[in-house]
Formats: sequence, structure tokens, C-alpha cells
Amino acid sequence: MVGAPPSQALESLHVSASKPVTKELKRTEKRDFLVSIEKKYQRRWEEDGVFHADAPPGEDVPVGATSASDLHEKYPKYFVIMAYPYMNGTLHAGHSFSVSKSEFAAGYARMQGRRVLFPMGFHCTGMPVKACADKLVNELAMFGREFEKYKEAADDEQLPAEPASKAVEDPTKFSAKKGKAAAKTVKLKYQFQIMLAMGIPLQDIHLFADTKHWLEFFPGLCRRDLSNFGARIDWRRSMVTTDANPYYDAFVRWQMNRLKDLGKIKFGKRYTVYSMKDGQPCMDHDRSEGEGVGPQEYTALKMQVLEWAPGAQGALEDKLPDGVDVFLVPATLRPETLYGQTCCFVGPTINYGIFRASEREYYVVTDRAARNMAYQGIFARDSEIEKVAEIRGSDLVGCLVNAPLSLHDKGVRVLPMETVSPLKGTGVVTSVPSDSPDDLITVTTLAKKADYYGIEREWAEAQIYPIIDTPTYGDLCATVLVKELKITSPKDVKQLERAKELAYKEGYYQGTLKVGEYRGQTVEMAKPKIRQQLIDAGAAFPYCEPERKVISRSGDDCIVALMDQWYLDYGEESWKKAALEWVANADGKGMNTFHNETRHAFNGALNWLNQWACARSYGLGSKLPWDPQFLVESLSDSTIYMSYYTIAHILHKDIFGKEKGAGGIAPEQMTDSVWDYVFCLRELDNDLPTTSGIPKATLEAMRREFEYWYPLDLSVSGKDLLPNHMTFSIYAHLAVFRPEHWPTATRINGHLLLNGEKMSKSTGNFMTLDDMICKYGADASRIALADAGDNVADANFDENVADNNILRLYNLRHWCKEIVGDQDQLRDGSFNGFQDALFDNEMNSLVAEAQKHFEATNYKAALKAGFYDFINARDFYREACNLADIKMHKDLALRYVELQALLLCVVAPHWAEHVWLDILKKPASIHYTRYPVVPPANMALTAVREYVRVTANNINSGAQQKRKSKNKGVEGSPREPKRLTIFLANSFPAWQEKYVDLVRSSWDTTSRSFRDEKVLNGRIAQMGEMERAMPFVQALKQRLLAGEPENNVLERKLAFDEVSVLGQMLSGLKKTAGLTAIDLVLVDEDGKHGKTVGGDGGQFTSMEGMSEQARNARPGQPTFAFQSMQ
Repeated sequence: MVGAPPSQALESLHVSASKPVTKELKRTEKRDFLVSIEKKYQRRWEEDGVFHADAPPGEDVPVGATSASDLHEKYPKYFVIMAYPYMNGTLHAGHSFSVSKSEFAAGYARMQGRRVLFPMGFHCTGMPVKACADKLVNELAMFGREFEKYKEAADDEQLPAEPASKAVEDPTKFSAKKGKAAAKTVKLKYQFQIMLAMGIPLQDIHLFADTKHWLEFFPGLCRRDLSNFGARIDWRRSMVTTDANPYYDAFVRWQMNRLKDLGKIKFGKRYTVYSMKDGQPCMDHDRSEGEGVGPQEYTALKMQVLEWAPGAQGALEDKLPDGVDVFLVPATLRPETLYGQTCCFVGPTINYGIFRASEREYYVVTDRAARNMAYQGIFARDSEIEKVAEIRGSDLVGCLVNAPLSLHDKGVRVLPMETVSPLKGTGVVTSVPSDSPDDLITVTTLAKKADYYGIEREWAEAQIYPIIDTPTYGDLCATVLVKELKITSPKDVKQLERAKELAYKEGYYQGTLKVGEYRGQTVEMAKPKIRQQLIDAGAAFPYCEPERKVISRSGDDCIVALMDQWYLDYGEESWKKAALEWVANADGKGMNTFHNETRHAFNGALNWLNQWACARSYGLGSKLPWDPQFLVESLSDSTIYMSYYTIAHILHKDIFGKEKGAGGIAPEQMTDSVWDYVFCLRELDNDLPTTSGIPKATLEAMRREFEYWYPLDLSVSGKDLLPNHMTFSIYAHLAVFRPEHWPTATRINGHLLLNGEKMSKSTGNFMTLDDMICKYGADASRIALADAGDNVADANFDENVADNNILRLYNLRHWCKEIVGDQDQLRDGSFNGFQDALFDNEMNSLVAEAQKHFEATNYKAALKAGFYDFINARDFYREACNLADIKMHKDLALRYVELQALLLCVVAPHWAEHVWLDILKKPASIHYTRYPVVPPANMALTAVREYVRVTANNINSGAQQKRKSKNKGVEGSPREPKRLTIFLANSFPAWQEKYVDLVRSSWDTTSRSFRDEKVLNGRIAQMGEMERAMPFVQALKQRLLAGEPENNVLERKLAFDEVSVLGQMLSGLKKTAGLTAIDLVLVDEDGKHGKTVGGDGGQFTSMEGMSEQARNARPGQPTFAFQSMQ
């Protein structure tokens, strides 16, 4: 189990990085009462080990005695995880959103009678912790143990106030040392300021200069927050990663050995994002900016200077050796277009370097590009940058350069382009105005303003040759697009971006070359051949840089290096094929992704992902077993850690593995052979207990745990981890384990907004999990998280939802207690056929609906059915009984209380446990209770309930409008007694019959689904009555899909007696609508004739003035009219 936190500051540590702009609570008495309940049951659950889960004992199921499927059928199980969080801080609300999905899944699985395992580990591998600790080492040397030497400049960040012993309310209100009241929210410059803003006491910050302290401190906070959240976690199985836990270290080394033995780990030169400062690859978890960014490979073209412009000649005098060749080096993604080069662009305000590439060759590029080239074997000596001169872009304008492949074989001129970025490519851009809208609009502008730009006009008017033919835009793609999109200036940025996208897609996928050696071939086929031709001729070379900016945790602006390294061969065809098939889940035996968006994202990641560096030399982690100078990279040691959870409690008692677990095993005994046996990769022989020193019974106990809990039933993560962590996990599972142990479901959720806005520490719109629980308590927070959303799109944690549910839970608990305490005052005996029957049936319906949504992990919809709608059903029943002057039925009221507790157990377990044990006086925890089994809903009663609700709402709204009316000419006075006439119809309009026939022909009675809804909708459209036909057809479809009997729907029959139902509603309608009398009038189809069939028996004699209402009546859709009784 997790050890006690190392600091007394733990319980008062509340993270908040800026002045909060979140909701302020006025009074907290009700919240505090609910929190007291939560704390009571959290302690009890921990003491009773309610969430501890173990495989069936060996005496019940010996190893190998039964198949995994038979074992799971006899002892159903559910193994769920969330991607373990990184331990460089506390959990924020985004973490809590992912946790909630795992937590709700675990809660529902328990209610299905399964043994449920939900473990939680603490990820510490990689750069983040090490980088932060190293920053503190430097800052301690600069400023002293308590940073007393720190002196902020007038425009520098001010020091955050030291946190008080209680929660830090606003740690980024920085105070000057002389006690000035000035405060502002700014970006924090130093690591000690970040720690102070996190609530770490100033006198304790120096401890974090040791990486071990991070590993000892933050896991305790993580456990505290998740326990306060009420998470159903088995904490016995927790661990920290890295060699800080020797058992986990042995596990990671075994994993890497197996992947290498399988040929999945290889060694060789490859491009990788690299930190020059750290001297190692910078992978996703090593980055403070640029996660998911990979190398972008270009073709770097060597454009030899044939003639220097006067400005360049003067700037470079005596700076270059005699007889050398100088090249401007643009980087292009479209080598197939180089036949159409007409000029070369530079940024006139950019400072370029001239760098020595070899004895006789020098390259003109930006310093940034040179940094990349130096680590890609392009320069004379690896990782050395020899800059011999610097020149401004404006001085290069007018140079004549050779353009390889260009039809302008005498050379092209260097021209100015103000939009050239020094942060993209090499800062040199070759111009192809036939196919690049940017280039075309720039040369057009230069030609018009040649004098302004200081160039010869003919330089910008070089002939534009058609080089690629496209079906949509012809052979001068850029010209057509510039005209179509009305682009007139380089400042038309949005239109140019659109034009660039269209030109590239059309040219690459549809284009055919018109010139050159590969004339007549498609661009898609010719492009790689042209590139290789240039490289072979020495006219170009491969060049890489990060796709976008990447900043390492150490603050380095990263480059791309070509280096020898150990890498996982992700993307290898057979491995990728197996992974794609597993994700596709075509036969239903693969991996469930719940949403098509998730499956498509996995397909994209699997098709994109390529070789991945799995080792580094700096940071925290386990040593690569066969090359211990390297550490295992943080996204490579976190792919199959789920399997480690299955046996962690047998190996160790604490997260660091300092105390042996139930198996009494030492770390060194966990050899690769032992891991192989535990994870079903080999069978037990007589030698293994002897060579390992682990008793056979203990070995079998570990294997039983793994065999029972695997495969993983559900893994939950935010969408930011899908392209790396989640995809790597699929790859690794498929490589290491048997198919029956591959993961069966992965749920990806979107990011979490807070009050409809992106969470941001700098704006104050930010909450940690601890903030959330302290403010709203666990259950109200959990309800708001369930209400936030379920699909891959970003969800929203609305503080109003959490706040409102404090009151809702408090009042509902009070009502439940009153009902149970005063149950003898309620009605008993048999149920009546109206109020009781409808309420009983609606509870059955909502229990089934909530279960359907729980099964699909749609918790927002499950919450609506099982909580909001369930309360509404109770309110409707209570009101209906009041209007009928009867008490609620005791059995139904008590049934409601019990069902409500069970339906809320998944989302709000503390409240549910309190009602279950303290109010209903049940003998055991609600966590051991099954999801309620109810009879199928009676669709006729469901239809009656909906009819009563809609009809009553319509009549009451109409009466309210009458009462409010003060206009002259309105019949009668608002205070005069009113009579209501309700018009009913016993036949449907004739025009509807043809649409009923259409629906009947499209409905499949076997599958209870529509064969082809597009065809159905098309046929309806052809009939020319869409405005009235579509709502009618949609209503029929909804009734069929809801399960209403086909005969009732398609044979045009109501599922109930409308006159009888209205007769039972009359007394209630009189009270709610303030009516004196109600008449029920049955009218014929045209609404001109009718007869009184119920109500107060008033004689109906005339339709005058009411014919419109009467004609609009339909079976099940009555209309009505008010009349004064005067």
C-alpha cells in the first residue's frame, strides 16, 4: 500500500495556479453534511477492504484445471484501468474525467455480480521529474536554500506569497518583498516559483531537488485525492515505475528482452526528435511543448550561386575561401514541381548563415536549419556547426542561382518574399508559380512593384511553364485557384491556405507530369523517383526537422537528428496488419472502441506510426538490459504495465517494493523465466521453483491471478494519449501475449472544459481534483462529471450542475428518510390501475433504460434516466396522488427509495450507501448488491404516461395563458369560471395512410429495425408533403423503435382507451387548470360533427367558433377550447 506522505503539508496542499474565476459558493451547510457522509463511508470501505479483488483461490480452480473462458463464466470478472498519471504534480479535473469513466465502469460491473479489479499505479519514468529537479538544483545554487537571494527585476515575475498552513487561495498573487499589495497573474519563470504556486511551503521546496522526493510526495497526494473521490481502487496493487521499485524494474527489463527476442526492437540510424541540451532523443513525455510531433522529411535542393548580387559580394568579401561552391538550400515537400522553378525566395529581413558542409561546399540557410543539419550527417563533422559568415536576406536579392531540373536552365534570380519564416524549413524557398498559389501571387506582386522592391522587373516575370496536368484545374493549377478564390495579395492568408491545400491534393492525387524524364506518369508514382534522381545526382539531399516546435522539459528547442539508436519497429507490416485487424473488430472478437471516431483515430495512428526510439540516456527509468548505458524511454515502459497489476500485491506491500508481499519473493528472484511462466509464455517445469527459489504454489498463485484477470476489459484515457501510449499498448500486447490475453475494449474521452471554457491556470479557469472535491464534495462532483459528456468530443464540467446537485442530493435524502420513517402513514393494499400502475411501470422502464446506457458506457444518458428522470417520475406520482386526494402507496414509495439508491450507486456511491445502510437498514454494503432486475415495461402503460404528461401540460399551459390575458375582446373575464371542451378523434386523416404503408414496407419485423432509412426518406420526399409527412413518419418510427407493438403502431390503434384515460384525469385537471367543468367531445374526421362522451355531461350543441380546434384532433392527440361559464 502507499506509504504515508513525507510532509505534514500533505493534507493542506491544494493546487491553484492563479486567481480563481470559478464559481463562489455562498453557503455550504448542505455540502458539509453530504461530505461528512462521504468521509464516513470512505473510511469504512478502506477498513473493510471493500474494493480488494482477488482471483478465485487455488483450491477452487487449480492452475490449468479449466479454460479461461470457462473460468470467467463460472467466476465473472472485470478488469478496468485508467492510464496511470504522471507524478510531477497533483491530479487535475481532466484526470478526474478519465478516472470517472473507469470508476463508473467498475461500479456497474460490480452490480453485475462480477469480481472487479480497478488498480492504480504512479508513472515516474522519463524527463519531467528529472528536469524539474535539475532546475531546482541550479536555482538553489543561485538563490540559496530558501531562495533568499532571489531579487526580481522591475519587469520580472514577482515572488508568490508563501502558502499558509491552510489551502492556498490565490498563490499567483505575487507580493513584492517589501509587502506591497500589488498582485498579478503572470507566467512563472523559475521552478521554485512553480512549486510555491502549487502550494509547496517555501522551506520544503529544496527537498524536490532530489528526484526521489517527487516519487515519495506526489503518489500520496494522488491516493488521497482518489480516495476522497470515492474511487473503487484496490490500492494493494499500486507501484511507482523506474528502478525505484526493483520488482517493476525487473518487469520492464523482461518486457524489453522479450520484445528484442521477438525482433520488435532493432538498432540502426533513424530520424528522431532530439535535444542538443540533453544529448538524447526527446520523446513525447519528455516534452513541455509539441507532444505528438514527429520528424518532417524534406528534399533539400542545392541551388549553386552562379553570380553574386552586389550587396552579397560586398558583405562576403574575404569571408569565403577561394574556389569554393556556395549553395542556397531550399527545403521542399514537392520535388516533382521543380521543373517549374522561376526564381528563389529569401526573407529580406532574415539573417542567414553560410555554413561549411564539406571542403568545397558551403550552404546558405538559417541558424535553426544548420542545427538540424549538423546532427543529420550533412555537414563535414557530425554535431559540429562551422559558420563562416552571416548575410542579410536583402543582400542576397538579385543573386543568380542554378535551379536543378528547372526549364530555366540558365539559372534563376533570388527575390524577396516577406512571408518567408525563419522557423520553417531552411528560410530559403524555391518558387514554382505554376502550381503554388503563394508563389504566383508573390511574383505577380513583385513584378507590379519592382522598383519598390529594388529588383529588375523581368526577374519576376520569368516564363511560367505548365508542368502538371490536373482534371479540375488544368495545367496551371495556381492561376486557376488564385482567380477562383479571388486572391489579390500575399495578405489574403486564409484564401491562400485554402488554395495551397486544394493545389496539393489535386496535384498529388490527380496530377500527371507533362515534362521531364517521367512525363505521362502520375505525380504519386513519379514523386519518389524524381527525389531519388536528384539525390543520386548530388543536386539534393534528405533534410528533416520537427513538424512543429518541440520544447523539451529542460527548455531546449529541439531538432531532428539522424542517429544510431535502439528503436521499436512500429509500423512493420505484419505487426501493423495484426493491430489494424484487432482494432477493426470486424467479427466482434477484437477490441471495442465504442465510437467510430476512436476507431478511425486508431487506424490513423497505426498507419502513421513508424520506428520509435525506446532508449535514452537522461532521466528516470529502468536500464536497457543489453545496453545499460541507456534507459528505457517513458512511453516504452508503460505499454503492458496492466499485467503487472495482476500480481503486484503478491510481490510487494508498498509502492517502492521495500517490503515483500504475500509471496515472500525478492526482486532478484523475478527472472525472465519466472515472468515468462507467470504471463503464460511457458509451462512450469521442475527446474523453475529450484532455480528461482520461488515455491511452486506461489508461482501458480501468480499465474492464476494473471490468467484470471486478463485480458484487460477496459482501458480509459484522454484522446491526447491515443497516438502514443494507447497505440503502443496495442502493439506491445499483440507482440508479447497470446491472443486470448489481448485487450478487449478501449474508451477514449475528449478533453474537459470547465464552465464551457478551456481550462487554463493563467486565466484562473482551472481546478484540481482536490479543488473540486473540497468545493462540491465527491458525489456532486461525480454527478457533474457524469453529466459532462460521453463521446470523443470535448466535455464540459459545469459548476452549476455540481452545485445544484448538492441541493438535489440533500433534499432527496431528506425525503427518503421521511418516507421510510413515516411509511405507516402511506396507503397500502392493492395498486390502483392509474397512478400506481403508471408509476410502477415508469420505474421499470427507467431502470431498464439506465441499464442500457450503463452497458454502453454512456453515463450522461444513464444519469438522466436513473436520477433526473427517476426523480421526475416520483414527483409526477406524488402530484398525481395529491390531485386525486390519495396517499402514495407505501410499497411503491419504498420501492422508489431502494431503486434510487441502486441506480445512483454507480455515480454517487456515498449517498447510495448512506440510504442503503442508514435509512433502509440493509445488512450489507450496497457495493455487494446486484443491479435491480425488473419486469419489462408495459408499453401500453408507457404510452398512457406520455399521453397524460403531454395532455396535462398542454391544457395547464393553455389555462395559464387564459388567466394572464388582459386583452379586450377575449371571451369572458380571467376571473370567471371556465369550462373546458376536449376534442377527441377516433380515426386518423386519410392522407396519412400512404405513409403508414411506406413505413410498414421498410420495417423489418425480425430485427425490429428499418431496412434502409435513406430510401424511405427519399420516397417520402418524392410525394411532395415533407412539411407535414416527416413529423408524422418520425413519430411512427420512434414508437416502433421504442418497442411498442407493431399492430398498435401500423394498424393505427392506440395502446389504450383514450376516453377512459381522460376520464381519470378530469379531477386533477380541474384543480391544476382552475376549471369548473370539463366536457369530452368525440368528433368525426372533418371536425364538423361530434357528441359528448364523458366529463360533466354538458350538452354540446354547436361547433361554431371551435371548428378549427375540432378538426385538428387526432387519436392520442386531443385538442381543446376554453369557454366562460357566464
